[in-house]
Amino acid sequence: MKFLETELYHIYNRGNNQQQIFFKPDNYIYFLHKVRKFMMPYCDILAYCLMPNHFHFLISSDSRTIAVKPIGGQNRNVLSEGIRNLLQTYTKAINKQNNTTGSLFQQNTKAKCLADGSKSYDHICMHYIHQNPMKAKLVARMEDWEFSSFRDYCGLRNGTLCNKELAIRLLDLNVKTFYEDSYRIINDGELNNIL
Repeated sequence: MKFLETELYHIYNRGNNQQQIFFKPDNYIYFLHKVRKFMMPYCDILAYCLMPNHFHFLISSDSRTIAVKPIGGQNRNVLSEGIRNLLQTYTKAINKQNNTTGSLFQQNTKAKCLADGSKSYDHICMHYIHQNPMKAKLVARMEDWEFSSFRDYCGLRNGTLCNKELAIRLLDLNVKTFYEDSYRIINDGELNNIL
């Protein structure tokens, strides 16, 4: 993955062969602890959602994100390496838990840059990420899904994974209408710009 400074990225991956990656609530919590360790030092997380067989993050890049470090005789991007370590250590723990072996995630994590001169894709991406559990019929309302940042933005939880102040500023979010805006239907044409 290649990152540019001061851009927004939609980062996502899913289980190999669309298999499940989270098997019990503790798995989601463990994954988020790994996110804190391996991603947060290199970017600002603006939104996230963990689903039973995939995950989504909306991040803001900065000088930390584009840094490189020597690994195995090559210079590698620190966030790409962080994501690789996140998935590798999580897979190792799940394989131990489930007495399995092999890859848990698809080989290539996607990082879609949302830069196109239009702020609307940033909003669409955030709402798309939060709508995932409802669209998958896991919950009737977005706020009922515990493993996303939607509750934080609605004031139902005081999570610290997301930089909400930065998200409000960068995405020009209207805090008063955020809840209603989040339930807006996203059409297929809009999805093409974030996936």
